[in-house]
Amino acid sequence: MVSAVFHSPADGAAAAANPTPAPAGRPAAAMAPPRVRPARARRPIDWRAVALRVLPPVLGLALLIGIWALATLKGGSFPTPAATWDAAVQLFSDPFYRNGPNDQGIGWNILNSLSRVAMGFGLAALVGIPLGFVVGRFEFASRMVSPLVALLKPVSPLAWLPIGLLAFKSANPAAIWTIFICSIWPMVVNTAVGVQRVPEDYLNVARVLKLSEWRVITRILLPAVLPYVLTGVRLSVGTAWLVIVAAEMLTGGVGIGFWVWDEWNNLNVAHIIIAIFVIGIVGLLLEWALMALAKHFTFDGD
Repeated sequence: MVSAVFHSPADGAAAAANPTPAPAGRPAAAMAPPRVRPARARRPIDWRAVALRVLPPVLGLALLIGIWALATLKGGSFPTPAATWDAAVQLFSDPFYRNGPNDQGIGWNILNSLSRVAMGFGLAALVGIPLGFVVGRFEFASRMVSPLVALLKPVSPLAWLPIGLLAFKSANPAAIWTIFICSIWPMVVNTAVGVQRVPEDYLNVARVLKLSEWRVITRILLPAVLPYVLTGVRLSVGTAWLVIVAAEMLTGGVGIGFWVWDEWNNLNVAHIIIAIFVIGIVGLLLEWALMALAKHFTFDGD
């Protein structure tokens, strides 16, 4: 018995396009060749944007050096840019030498200053950020702490140094204490402001769900307040680096501030200028690092 099978033209075209049928018991999709994603076209470099980003700071630095060179053209006690550069090359050729407790390379002085900043700033963060949450969350705490912050925040950093020397009887903890007391205020204020600006609807939902205070802080307040916290941290670390230089000038020891004062006593103005640039560069790097951290933890509502 012969059976005739008729195919439509559309079936014939489909068979011509797919001449090999899929084996029985195996899905046809498994036999399909893998899709090759088209390569993304590289975006052309926007040289104008690069120039606008690079040229202004380069021109500003060149203008500063040019004014400096003109001011020292006739000589005098102030070193020229070329003489300062030569002194910097010699200074950084061996930044970690040790010739005694009071004669160490600039690298050791920077590291010692950074270690004091890290300790004072870390203690300020451990106290200031939780205190800011409490002040922003509870009105009674806000009314109690806000006058103290308003009273103590404008006090000059160096006014706290004698208190540290009296309390700790040592220069190093006194410097750390000064950094702590001057770094804590921006973190308290910014964190409290961030907590107070959390939408009330979020807190109403937490009340409806009967969330504990710990869950309210960790699930609602912390994600919303994190940008404010990081802003306070960024302001605090700038204050800490500013204060440590002045504190070390008065307390002595190994540190970039004491090194500047020691070079002034030696009338080495070139090294003082180098220290000014080093202090500025280190502060700029700290600022950039915290700005990158803040950008990483800032969430947009897109």
